[in-house]
Amino acid sequence: MDDTYGLTGHDIGPDIDALRAALAAHGITLPSLGVEPLTFAARSTRPPLVSLGNCNPATVRRMAEVLRSAAGG
Repeated sequence: MDDTYGLTGHDIGPDIDALRAALAAHGITLPSLGVEPLTFAARSTRPPLVSLGNCNPATVRRMAEVLRSAAGG
């Protein structure tokens, strides 16, 4: 698997913003969504990881519901 994902400069801010907007469209908020600081600081050809953060059980249920629905189930 290619871990570079075709990214140049590793600017994942727009990707995080897009995920935040997509989640919000389904009434889901992940307060800790952001760049994982340790991977961002590492010298690597791989892009930094996105930290999805912690969430409460209601958010977990809502995410599962949305994903099941999107998968046709």
